[in-house]
Amino acid sequence: MLTRSLLAGVLSISLAGPVVPVDLGRRVAAGRLPQIVYVAHRGGALEVPENSMAGLAAALRSGVVQVLDFDTRILRDGTVVVMHDATLERTTGRAGRVRNLTRGEWRRVRLRPGSDLPGRWRPEHPPTAAEVLDRFGGRTVLMLEAKDPDSLPGLARLIQERGLTDSVFVNTNRPAVAREAHRRGLMAQLWRSARQMRHDRPAEWRDFVDLLDVDHEARDEDLRRAAASGIPRVWAHTVNTPRDRDRALRLGCNGIITDAPGLLTSVPARGVPQRGAMPRRV
Repeated sequence: MLTRSLLAGVLSISLAGPVVPVDLGRRVAAGRLPQIVYVAHRGGALEVPENSMAGLAAALRSGVVQVLDFDTRILRDGTVVVMHDATLERTTGRAGRVRNLTRGEWRRVRLRPGSDLPGRWRPEHPPTAAEVLDRFGGRTVLMLEAKDPDSLPGLARLIQERGLTDSVFVNTNRPAVAREAHRRGLMAQLWRSARQMRHDRPAEWRDFVDLLDVDHEARDEDLRRAAASGIPRVWAHTVNTPRDRDRALRLGCNGIITDAPGLLTSVPARGVPQRGAMPRRV
């Protein structure tokens, strides 16, 4: 069982020296990320309540990740909120579709922390996207997945109004949505499943994708093709064991998206060559 002390520990990784903590005293941007990046997927869903304000805050305080990831959905009135599923049952005490709620009704929803999580967590209302951007924007790099593509205009407005276009990746599984995010001046992230990667030609996306988010269960040849695509950031999801992390890094990925950041950053990487600086996009 993972412990809260494991989450909080900042330990060394052999491939690139110590884990690089977030410097809370300076405004951060994606261009300042280290060679190898660790991302707290949904805040680190094996260690904290997923997509919760408390979980995201704990991941940031831990100092072991450089990016916080969360998911977004859109309500009936157009409010963009933080939630992975299209329905409420799995993570809250209510039932029904997220999209059917208004903002006022959303305030009455409460997240239900999993009983298997380490530590003690209180129920809390799930945040809106604006609340997460206001609390963490500029303090760390953020990654948000637009689960509902029609939320993209609203998300773009939220990010641009806060001056966060250089520190928030907008994630989608659809190349057309990634292209539209890029057209709107956002940093576009595209995630792909192992099945999709068998037929993908990621070099075709390098003009509009800033971050390629690849399935760590993909074949070796598919991960290598992604790493050689010319897209500067190729990060593997969702990696929860040191063995899977080491394989992704050996095959050329330069970021690890994980539900267990405390665990992975406490175990030295093995068999991974040293890297030079991450190439800059031109």
